[in-house]
Amino acid sequence: MPDTKLALILAAGNGSRIAARSGKGPKPLVRVNGTPLLEHVMTRAKEAGIERFVIVVGYRGQAIREWYERQPLPDVEVTWIENPDYQKENGFSVLRARKAIRESFLLLMADHIFEVEAAKSLLRQPLNKDEVILAIDRNIDRIFDLDDATKVRLEQDRIVAIGKLLQSYNALDTGMFLCSEALFGWLEQAAVNGHCSLSDGLRLMAEAGKFRGFDIGDSQWQDVDTPAALDYAQEVFCLRPAAPAKATRTAYV
Repeated sequence: MPDTKLALILAAGNGSRIAARSGKGPKPLVRVNGTPLLEHVMTRAKEAGIERFVIVVGYRGQAIREWYERQPLPDVEVTWIENPDYQKENGFSVLRARKAIRESFLLLMADHIFEVEAAKSLLRQPLNKDEVILAIDRNIDRIFDLDDATKVRLEQDRIVAIGKLLQSYNALDTGMFLCSEALFGWLEQAAVNGHCSLSDGLRLMAEAGKFRGFDIGDSQWQDVDTPAALDYAQEVFCLRPAAPAKATRTAYV
């Protein structure tokens, strides 16, 4: 079993690009084959071995919490973090969770669906106390929307560059990271003039040789960021019915 039992999920954005399907609702509650995106992510993470969740919400965060309280995931703990600056880059959402995390953690996006085995394999990787491991996909030809994907350039297993506009790359960012607490310090260093994206901090880690890649092989994943991506995800993924809800512990920060 993996040592890491905690997942941080970023669920704060307003999802303007998928508003045609979400209406005014929060993006994490957009349904893929009848199931909200956030439920897909949480259920699959739990099956991979996660027992505790820290979830950062922003845009219509109360609606997300109310949805979850009506049908909680059994046998897990959830801590909710509010990010009032949800319109800023996602690095700020990660930093909001810093006080709630004192251990290694799986970092997930509320709009990225993945296969359970990919998460299990990532969680089994040995993690140094000062590094981050990104689950990467080398099957570039199969990606649904390459223009929108975050590109990665690796030298052996070390990530040396990351960004959507990379011209030279050999893998793609799946949105799933195994992180040491060191990530928070790098993000603070990257914060300049009110800007701080997750990629900014990871670029600094890459420059320091603290950012590794782990190939998920043939496992499927999908960033559900547009109506077209949603349609594609519905063809690829389905979710088994969740077990009946049991008492869970929920905290608010």
